[in-house]
Amino acid sequence: QWAIRRIRAKRGFWIHFAVYLAVNALLVLIWAMTSAAYFWPVWPMLGWGIGVAAQAVSVYVGPSEISEAQIDRELQGRFVS
Repeated sequence: QWAIRRIRAKRGFWIHFAVYLAVNALLVLIWAMTSAAYFWPVWPMLGWGIGVAAQAVSVYVGPSEISEAQIDRELQGRFVS
């Protein structure tokens, strides 16, 4: 189950990243066609880019395997009231 969740998380990230690129390319195209002087697409790129980066970190950075010690610590903390 853990491996399936990891695969789904990675697949979800790449889908999110592809949509990010497509939408931002469309925004740049709209900006170019309207001949606006101010490059306004930078703001949605930055805002959404922070979210994409955060998702990348959560999927690809950190321990790739869960140890028994981590599971034990988590279970101990859960039942302490």
